[in-house]
Amino acid sequence: MQVVHWDASLDSSDASREGPPRDFIRDEQRHNFRRKRATSNKRRAESRESGNLPRQQEPWPFARKGAASKPHLSRGAFLFEANFLRYKMRARKTIGRALTIAALASASLCAVPRTAANDSPRVVVDETGRRVTLPAEVHRIVSLAPNLTETIYALGAGARLAGDSDYCDVPEEAKSKPHIGAPVNPNLEAIIALKPDVVLASAAINWPATADALLKLGVPVYTTEPHTVDDMLVGITHIGAVIGAEAEANSLTTSLRARLDALAQALAGRAPRRVLFIVWDDPLISIGPHTFIADALRLSGGVSVLDVEQSWPHVSLEHVVKLQPEFLVFTGDHGDGETSKLEELRERKVWRELDAVKAGRVAFISGEVDRPAPKLIDAIEDLAKQLHPEAFAKPAEPGGAR
Repeated sequence: MQVVHWDASLDSSDASREGPPRDFIRDEQRHNFRRKRATSNKRRAESRESGNLPRQQEPWPFARKGAASKPHLSRGAFLFEANFLRYKMRARKTIGRALTIAALASASLCAVPRTAANDSPRVVVDETGRRVTLPAEVHRIVSLAPNLTETIYALGAGARLAGDSDYCDVPEEAKSKPHIGAPVNPNLEAIIALKPDVVLASAAINWPATADALLKLGVPVYTTEPHTVDDMLVGITHIGAVIGAEAEANSLTTSLRARLDALAQALAGRAPRRVLFIVWDDPLISIGPHTFIADALRLSGGVSVLDVEQSWPHVSLEHVVKLQPEFLVFTGDHGDGETSKLEELRERKVWRELDAVKAGRVAFISGEVDRPAPKLIDAIEDLAKQLHPEAFAKPAEPGGAR
């Protein structure tokens, strides 16, 4: 009979007994299996720590910080629910910690001298349907999302921005503001310390429990919820009303709508280009019809080649070859890397079988295309010019060449 040394640490159910369990010999196979599994897990952990197993890149909504080029990620990915869910539990821990300091924080807030404007508060309804009580005048703003920070500056209210998230990078001045952490897991204590009159949040990127916790601490939170480009424009007017910049908001949205109207006129009568919009290229992830990006793509004169219902479908590259999209669209600041990216695609298996790759019909646009903020219109115009260059070609001057 084979002699096996009993190790209680491998069998927690028997660990409290004195000596080997009576059925130990009969359970020899189970014991050996657990030992092999423990060894396998240890080796896998050691291999991962040594770098032999690649760690999956974490796509941050709206994020540019630390964005990887391989595999390619659409840096907005702001509506990427999979990543959003991944951080739920971490956000809950933060909420729990914040609630434990609620008494302290509330006392601190009460001790802060309030202006006369706070004697006549106003009640507004945010885009999620929540009633929010605001001071008559807003002097200090905290933004929890990059698109909201960009909007605040576009409304000329950058001086009133008391703090923003780690991923707020537009305009450049936003980087120098005090940061309150990542959008999905902000530091509530840091937010409270900034003494904001209002906190601006986005339902697409900020966990709802964050707003709940801040409201319990007496901090007003106004949440936006854009699903389309038009929602974004309406949201600008809402934010203008909240922070007391109505005139600036109306002027900005009027200008942006005029640009979209001019673009629609330029594209009138032209068939939309069949496009594969690439959120992530390994594994290949694209967009569904009900996403914010799909609406931006439509305004650019394109339509997704995929007929799916999922918001972020995983796609077989072989299936894409069968569909043969007219254009591939990548986002991000590639710069001189655009040519090398195209050359790389022409070297990669299956990708090189796409007619769009062979013909060089690959569009590279700013990551603003998936960030619902004013510069989104720049990205839409840029993509339209790449998908329909003939619509923007300048007419030949009469009597030019003879």
